[in-house]
Amino acid sequence: MADDLISKGNSVLRLHSMDHDRQTEDDGTTVQSRVDPLSHMDHMDLSVMVFFTLKDLKVGNSMPIYFRKKDSSKSPRFLPRQEADSIAFSLKELPNLLRLFSFSRDSPQAKAMEATLRECESQAIKGETKFCATSLESMLGFASSIFGSNTRFKTLATEHLTKSSTLFQNYTVLTTPEEIPAPMMVACHTVPYPYAVLYCHSQVTENRVFKVSLDGENGDKVTAVAVCHKDTTQWNRNHVSFRVLGIEPGTPGVCHFFPADNFVLVPDP
Repeated sequence: MADDLISKGNSVLRLHSMDHDRQTEDDGTTVQSRVDPLSHMDHMDLSVMVFFTLKDLKVGNSMPIYFRKKDSSKSPRFLPRQEADSIAFSLKELPNLLRLFSFSRDSPQAKAMEATLRECESQAIKGETKFCATSLESMLGFASSIFGSNTRFKTLATEHLTKSSTLFQNYTVLTTPEEIPAPMMVACHTVPYPYAVLYCHSQVTENRVFKVSLDGENGDKVTAVAVCHKDTTQWNRNHVSFRVLGIEPGTPGVCHFFPADNFVLVPDP
């Protein structure tokens, strides 16, 4: 369990939480799109094209999806827990942290650090428990507090089975999606920081977790992890998913795919 997470923890750091109103960043990679029918979306940030509805999970159905891809060799690494715990992780300490990491106040790195700290200190929505893990040990501890100390759990993450630089294209559902039993779940998202930090959260509302086999227009093969939320009434009315899907705020059954550097933890019977 821990070994699996250590290997995944070395993936890149970007904030890409989809479960409510989060700020996302482009990774700087040029988006390559062969999806001509989506010209009406040219004004939209393509990185938000990860949302769909439950009825879209049908064999043979095609949908436009953006899968962020990162070079894990350039990713910040997790610090040992003792070292991570010795460094303040607080917005009020930001000036001292910028001096520690030698970032100027107006630098992109400083702005990213501030955004992460604000996000980590923001109030959770109703029914949500959230935690920013600055080490693998603290992330495992948070998961155990959600599932119970005696409950085994496993990691689910999106896998790219082919190598490609294409980020955005139409994908077709190849087989009936596999639903993963998930009476409880913890979703963890990488966030930008000088060392690896995970934004993890759990919700008491009902969610459904799927593994979906996808085939891209250019031949890309992806086994994608997706989560569907049955209750979105607590989400921000301006949540990007409602705009992307053209649905009313609070509509149930909003789903999204996870990029490969995020993951879901579920109990392992």
